[in-house]
Amino acid sequence: MITRRTVLKGLLAVSAAGIGMGGYAVAEAWRLNVTRYQLTLPQWPHALKLKLAIVADIHACDPWMSLARIRQIVARTNALNVDAILLLGDFIAGRRMSVYSKHIAHDEWAAELAQLKAPLGVHAVLGNHDWWEEYAVQDRRAGPVLSALALRNARIPVYENDVIRLEKDGLAFWIAGLGDQWAFWPRREKYLAFVRGGKVGFEGVDDLSGTLAKITDEAPVILMAHEPDIFPQIPERVALTISGHTHGGQIRLAGYAPIVPSKFGSRYVYGHIVEDNRHLIVSGGLGCSSVPLRFGSPPEIVVIELGGGAGA
Repeated sequence: MITRRTVLKGLLAVSAAGIGMGGYAVAEAWRLNVTRYQLTLPQWPHALKLKLAIVADIHACDPWMSLARIRQIVARTNALNVDAILLLGDFIAGRRMSVYSKHIAHDEWAAELAQLKAPLGVHAVLGNHDWWEEYAVQDRRAGPVLSALALRNARIPVYENDVIRLEKDGLAFWIAGLGDQWAFWPRREKYLAFVRGGKVGFEGVDDLSGTLAKITDEAPVILMAHEPDIFPQIPERVALTISGHTHGGQIRLAGYAPIVPSKFGSRYVYGHIVEDNRHLIVSGGLGCSSVPLRFGSPPEIVVIELGGGAGA
């Protein structure tokens, strides 16, 4: 027989569990994992051994991604002794996070990232939150973007539909950086159509064909793209696409992420994805968006090792 006392006990248990899960979700946002991939790729030469560190979605803000925490991430990344470091955008916190946090000046977080060191350099692309920060940028539908200016002042190159050719042990490869696919909010007429029941989408500054046209030889290509939604359009010519943006769902219950910022839902939410002999790695990122919580998707630096017969 179910009594009032039994019901009250059940409610107390559920409340306690909720408080416990909430506390864990806050604590998980402060963790720092290193996730490693060793890949053999069809378009990557066996003899070209390359080790990359991927730093995505920092979302600088106090207290959740303070300068001290960014400093810790930088030190941990440098200790990995990689050949190159790729920064995948969303350097600042989103507007919704301002409810829970304080702004950090761009030159301050960029100065911390300037301490990243790798023999083949540090390379960056912007994310949607970097573009969304300024109303003026949205109004004119063009940069410059404050995050890009801060990074360049810190001597970190920012790629917007551009490429760089690098060499290791006499073997060449390309890093390509795609412009952000969600750079601009929908125009007013599209938003009104959405209110009336239509579909709405963000507008990007990405130019995939123009970016790849800048590659002038047959050396393998690594593509940096903040959002993974571009992946179905990536040709086999690209050995590996690397993305962030999704935070691995940020809140993931038993492997399921109820909210994923992608038109493909959970298709590209996290990890190593292979489609039609093409390879994508999506980092879970480091910071938080909307709310300062992570559950089932702890912050991570990603390390990718290519070449030398590594197992996939």
